[in-house]
Amino acid sequence: MFDDEDLAAIREAREDWEADTLDPTLSAHGERQDRFATVSNLEVDRLYTPEDVADLDYDEDLGFPGEPPYTRGVYPTMYRGRTWTMRQFAGFGTPRETNERFHYLIDEGQTGLSTAFDMPSLMGLDSDDPMSDGEVGKEGVAVDTLRDMEIIFDGIDVGEVSTSFTINPSAPVIYAMYVAIADQQGVPREEIRGTLQNDMFKEFIAQKEWVIPPRPSLDLVVDTVEFAVDQTPKFNPISISGYHIREAGSTAVQELAFTLADGLAYVEACQERGLDVEAFGPQLSFFFNSHNAIFEEVAKFRAARRVWADLTAEWYGAESDAARALKFHTQTAGQSLTAQQPLNNVVRTTIQALAGVLGGTQSLHTNSFDEALALPSEKAVRVALRTQQVIAEESGAADIVDPLGGSFAVEALTDEIEAKAMEYITDIREKGDGSMVEGVLTGIDEGYFHREIQDAAYEYQQRVERDEEVVVGVNAYTVEEDTEPDILSVDEEVQERQRERLAAVKDERDDQEVEAALAEVRAAIEDDENVMPPLVEAVKAYATMGEVMSLFEAQYGSYQERLGAV
Repeated sequence: MFDDEDLAAIREAREDWEADTLDPTLSAHGERQDRFATVSNLEVDRLYTPEDVADLDYDEDLGFPGEPPYTRGVYPTMYRGRTWTMRQFAGFGTPRETNERFHYLIDEGQTGLSTAFDMPSLMGLDSDDPMSDGEVGKEGVAVDTLRDMEIIFDGIDVGEVSTSFTINPSAPVIYAMYVAIADQQGVPREEIRGTLQNDMFKEFIAQKEWVIPPRPSLDLVVDTVEFAVDQTPKFNPISISGYHIREAGSTAVQELAFTLADGLAYVEACQERGLDVEAFGPQLSFFFNSHNAIFEEVAKFRAARRVWADLTAEWYGAESDAARALKFHTQTAGQSLTAQQPLNNVVRTTIQALAGVLGGTQSLHTNSFDEALALPSEKAVRVALRTQQVIAEESGAADIVDPLGGSFAVEALTDEIEAKAMEYITDIREKGDGSMVEGVLTGIDEGYFHREIQDAAYEYQQRVERDEEVVVGVNAYTVEEDTEPDILSVDEEVQERQRERLAAVKDERDDQEVEAALAEVRAAIEDDENVMPPLVEAVKAYATMGEVMSLFEAQYGSYQERLGAV
């Protein structure tokens, strides 16, 4: 972008500036601290100039929005065409309460639904399982059978709304139920839109919600992708998630590297199944965290698109723009929320949301200011949603495509994060002797990912405790707080009501039909066939979450028990 003569002149001018202007100021006043770094402890320079991007090739490294390598965005007009999808995580207590919250959010202007499930549902357990006691409806909605999903989407046309489901080990069951809801409503399957998280690698790496071991879990993920390509082409069967990796304590670079490594492994696994990357590639989606260091986050998002576009083409033969374009959902950093002075979280969330927008996200969830204390209240949810609306309608941030593109600092950070992420990705691939699937599985088995994240989390906490990292309201600018916050609580009777509904469904359903449908699912598992078609029929017969998931445990064993044995 600059020739050698230009760079030499800039270098000479900088040296003069440092001698004549900077050094006297530093001698007289110094700076606030000796070293400046991002939240991830990535050191940042005082000043960036064209010298820091001297090797930048505009066509190869940046290009134009809507064209490879997508550094500047996956759509030519980005938010000038339409704004990102605004989602707020919702789901608590009973299906009826969740339905009411969904209607409330739609009335308030939300453009996409995002569903949270309780722990029993996440782990494939029914509400009447002894292991579910005390957890039913506590941190999300309880879903035992299709009847619960019917209530959740009562009065909501699934052909008109995009719905996200944050669920992993039991994701195929929830996906089957959503397809069944579409069938009930008469919505063609090819028209339903939404995203299933369904990222089991991330679970074994960071979030730790699992039922069966990693390899059969991967096979089940590929089943959903294969079914989605054939039946629900507008639905994303997987959201490859860095969010939880970051929440577990990783750096931004680790979040990016481990997420893309997982994604590349899924591509490889799908190709091994015989699927065409040009068919399934456009249905893969991603999910990233947005933390406080705004320029680091913007650079991370830009680097993610570039790395994905390059590697899917180079390693897996993707040719079309649709198969190479990385599209992602962003959620602001739950890890950053503080119970102290919770209104400060509004500011944090705004900065993080702005980073997601400046980085070109396709979908955004803003955390509520009270989420460090409990499930969000209606007031807090409204403020979180209004934060996105203000950014979209009032800030001007949505009016320019890639507004930070060309910034010496942002371009230099983008290059640095890309290079550091590629070191991790290359290392993981080498663990698998050239296979990303085997590399990720080996990394899981060896505890590689756990150690890397644990070390990063420990290092960050040490900086906080040494006051090198300021957390406003926690280790600086603290105040005495005596008031009890007004927070949402889940009725203790939720568990009883949910169990009563489950019992009623079991009484009303045709047990022979259920047994026959479950037998078909069992046969598909044993014969190594795609389980999704019989699974859809099983949930239509009102087979329960636990009945279905127990079939997988019977075939593959419990991963938790296996870990205990080790």
